[in-house]
Formats: sequence, C-alpha cells, structure tokens
Amino acid sequence: MEQESVVNIVKKSKDISGWYNSVVEQAKLAEHGPVKGTMVWRPNGYALWENAQKELDVRIKKLGVSNVYFPLFIPYDYFNKEADHIKGFSPELAIVTHGGGEELAEPIVVRPTSETIIFSYFSKWIHSFRDLPMKVNQWCNSVRWEKRLYYFLRTSEFLWQEGHTAHETFDDAQNMVMQVLSMYESFYKEHFALFGYVGEKSESEKFAGADSTYTYEVLMPDGKSVQACTSHNFGQNFAKAFDVKYQSRNGDLQYVWQTSWGLSNRSLGALVLAHGDDNGLILPPRVASVKCVVIPVLKSGSNNKALLSYAHRIEEKLTYLNITTRTDATEQSVGWKFNQYDLEGVPIRIEVGEKEFSSTQLKVVVRDNKEVITLNFEELHQISAILQLMQERLYEKTKDFTLKNTHEVATFDQFENIMKTSRGFIKAFWCENSECEEAIKEKTKATTRALPLDAIAEADKKCVYCGREARHKWIFAQAY
Repeated sequence: MEQESVVNIVKKSKDISGWYNSVVEQAKLAEHGPVKGTMVWRPNGYALWENAQKELDVRIKKLGVSNVYFPLFIPYDYFNKEADHIKGFSPELAIVTHGGGEELAEPIVVRPTSETIIFSYFSKWIHSFRDLPMKVNQWCNSVRWEKRLYYFLRTSEFLWQEGHTAHETFDDAQNMVMQVLSMYESFYKEHFALFGYVGEKSESEKFAGADSTYTYEVLMPDGKSVQACTSHNFGQNFAKAFDVKYQSRNGDLQYVWQTSWGLSNRSLGALVLAHGDDNGLILPPRVASVKCVVIPVLKSGSNNKALLSYAHRIEEKLTYLNITTRTDATEQSVGWKFNQYDLEGVPIRIEVGEKEFSSTQLKVVVRDNKEVITLNFEELHQISAILQLMQERLYEKTKDFTLKNTHEVATFDQFENIMKTSRGFIKAFWCENSECEEAIKEKTKATTRALPLDAIAEADKKCVYCGREARHKWIFAQAY
C-alpha cells in the first residue's frame, strides 16, 4: 500500500495561518473533529503531547505534588459558590441537562477547570495544619465552548495538567505560585526551546476567582503572543466559598490559602508556530519522538541487501546511544522521504548510499540549518552533540527574534503604528486603569500581556494612552 503523498504546503513566509493549518494536517498531527471546535489527535501529534507530559510530570513531582483524577462532570451549583468564577466561565460552559433518556434534576457542567470540585474535596481532606501543604495535579481533558477551531491553540476540548494546592499562609501559597512559574519557564526554555517573558496579569486579564495570575508569554513569528501557561494565587477566595479550614498551630480554625496552575496543549501550537519553516515543522530534539531517520538509497541492481543491513546497524548503534532512530526502507522515492521527514520536523536525517556503504561514512543532514556533516560509523556518538547544538540554536533564535521585536514606546501614535505593521511586544507605561486598557484594546487589538517580574516602579511617568500618572512599564501585544 502506498503511503500518503506529500502535499505542497503553504509557505510560512507568505501566509503563516495557512501554513500552520496545512502543516498540522500534512505532518499528521491532527484533523478536524466531527463536532465544531473539536479535533482528532493523530499519532504524530499525540506523541508530542506524551513527550511534554512525561517531561513536565517529572518536574511537577519534584515540587512534592501527587497526581490524582477527579470526575469530568461537576454539579452546576458548585460554580455558584464563587461569584467571580461563575461569572468568568458562564459563556464557555457546556451543560448536561439530560442523561439516561431523562431530564436531570440538576444540571451538570462538563469540566472547564476543576477548582470547584477539587476544593470541595479539600474541605473533607484537610483538618489540621499537619495536613498541609496539600498538593495535587491531574492530567485530563477539559471543555470550554469555543466558537472556532485553531488547532491546539483554541479547541472546545483540550488536554492539560491542572495543579491545585492548599497552604497554611499566604507566603507559603505565593512561594508555590512562583516555584511553579519558574518550573514552567525552565520547561519552555530547556525543552521546547522557546524564549518568553514572565510576569503578572492585569486585573482584567487574571483568572476568574484569583487574587493574582502569573504567565509566560511567547512571541510568534507573526508578532502575536501566546499565553503559554498560568499560575494563580487564589488567596482564600475558594477556601471561604467551600469552607476549607484547618486547625492552626495555635488551636483555632483558619481558612487555607490556595493556588492553581496549568499548561495545556496550547503549548504545542506555540511550538509548531515558532520553530517551523517553509518546508514544515522543525522539532527541537528534546521534543521529537524520533530524533534521527536513516534513509538507505536503494537502487535497482545494487547490493541493496547489504546496504539495508548497514542502515540497520546505524539504527542499532544510535538506539544504543539513546537516540531514538527509525530506518525507512519503504518503496517511496528518496526525494519523497526527504520532503516528508522535513515536513514532520525530524531533527537529523542520515543518507546511506553505495558511496557511504563502501567508505563506512555517513551523510548527516541537520533539519534546522540544512548543515551537511560527514561522519564515520565510529563517530556516530557525535550525533548527541549535534542534537544539543540544534536545541540551543533553536532557543537562541526565538530569543533573538523576541528581543528584536520588543519595542519601547513613549507615544500612542508609535504604539498604534507598530500594531498596524510588524506587531510584536510593546513595553509602555500604563496607568493600570481598566477603562484605559479597554480603549487600547479597542483601537489596536492589543491587550496587556504581563507586568514583568523585574519591573521597577518609576516616578513622574505618564500612561502611553491617557497621559495620567503611571508607575510601571507593561508588556502589550495582540494575542492568539
């Protein structure tokens, strides 16, 4: 049976949105689902999520967090207990009103997030300061009713991890929030090779029901930002709503201090957008499930059996070196294979023809910069270093791009001009008034993305839009 043919994809340099959709489909990451706003994960796409999950799960557990699983269905009245929470999520809720052929006595919400159900059980599990801190995380699917599908970035059903913790004091909770934020930042930098800005969300952009929300913002090639993850300090809002109390060290009853944090499959959208080129995906080596593909150049009349055996020896050697490798000896043409593996973003391609076989040499092609390296069989261990250099190169590329497209402006005319042309991140003084924030959004489609953690309060500064007193430079951008 013939493999699926390589389809010419839209050029990223000409139409990034069209490129993104065609790459996701032609690289066999995902397809549209039968219900509007849903998608079907194909093996190549789900492998990326499994890789991220495996890496992040180790980091989460190092913070002393245990994995759990809570029901997908949540009683509707749970959401009414925290006013800001239900107000923020009402437009996105999927609600079940019938089951088993009958109308339900009480509507059931399909999980949009799990604060309400998890904190209701925290109230049963937490009795004393000895039960704290309580730290749990779950890997699950959630549903928020999106009106349009944008693969990975916006879907009605999405995959994620959501962590929830309870603590004795505000300081303990805030320390957890920042530990998680640091964990996410290092994950994106070290694993996904994505540079970004860390900061706090504005009042209007924070999570519904949170006292404060922190984020990691990543700039895409089209100048728009992706909110890559969030970490929230809930204060005692949900503790009071769900009566989560503990007996303190002094013997009295106190409300716990709570946090919540999550990273979803949106991260894969950022990964694809940031690292691809006109030929398709470029996967950072630490993300790629297959890091190296060996392609024997088989020809009629040649000693193909010996050549194929040599290709498998290469695969075995690399596998022994813990470099996941695949040998492709299918009947598709060599050109087809080159194009397909470029499209799928495999980091390293090794070409083995008669010349390489007779000289025990290998032609190594690196996906991101097209560098061609000649190695002897005995030098295969150098592939590890080549992969590491590629990983570092991809990170530095996103960092350089972000810094070059981060603009500091003093006037709103400059602000508007940037958002009409190149876009990117803008650093500008803002008065922190929500009406001013909304006016900026209406005129430029840019929102406050974050107040950088290292932001310094300054005196005698004016808001870029209204001219009122401002103390901090905020980061603005149009966002996915």
